[in-house]
Amino acid sequence: MIVTKKALFTVNKGVDFLYFWINSFLSEILSLPLHQIFHAMKVVNFAKQNTVINQYVAELRAVNIQKDRARFRHNLARIGQMIAYEISKTLQYSEKMIETPLAMAKASTADNEIVLSTIFRAGLPFHQGFLDVFDNAGNAFVSAYRYYKDKECKDVGIKIEYIASPDLTGKTLIIADPMLATGGSLELGYHAFCTKGVPATVHLCCVIAAQKGVDYIKKAFADYDNVTLWCAAIDPELNEHCYIVPGLGDAGDLAYGDKL
Repeated sequence: MIVTKKALFTVNKGVDFLYFWINSFLSEILSLPLHQIFHAMKVVNFAKQNTVINQYVAELRAVNIQKDRARFRHNLARIGQMIAYEISKTLQYSEKMIETPLAMAKASTADNEIVLSTIFRAGLPFHQGFLDVFDNAGNAFVSAYRYYKDKECKDVGIKIEYIASPDLTGKTLIIADPMLATGGSLELGYHAFCTKGVPATVHLCCVIAAQKGVDYIKKAFADYDNVTLWCAAIDPELNEHCYIVPGLGDAGDLAYGDKL
């Protein structure tokens, strides 16, 4: 076998590139705090999977379909059901004996005490989807709204006003908030719920997230190894008014009508 100088040059160049890439990757990883290396928050983006969730998201976005409020709410609920099913695979299970009319039967069922929570008002139909699956779960609610701090409507603030929740100590908390824009309301909602006890496991669930919001949540929960973020889709941008682009518009208005 004859190896030419050109072939050797190509191989050496490839090896140099591979060495450079590995070195850069390791340098970036090692520059991170250890908790971010070993306990990075898991983010699930269903848009990267072949799932019926993509069809429901497409209908939520489509301007000729989303005007049907009942269908819009139904699609939010269906996405909630699908994500709830995926979360059910992460729970802790044990075998129980169930009495039937004829004999005893074994069943492996979840042991987690689940609390479903949402942020008024857009989160209500999304929350209902989770409740359809986890129908014996406890429920918690918080009122949060965003407002503009400036006349140009570019500086957004978030205010928490109302909370109703059972004791969350040691439980599995699922927070359903359909739109994750900046991440501020979801973070504030979580901390508001935690005034009612610290949960053992947390699932943050949204329909559409902005990449900026995802990055914010990953940073805000960098010290937590018990938090998972579930997104039906992740969009690339926020506009100057902090709306997700391409997004779908105002989920609350589309579900329940315009507000003053």
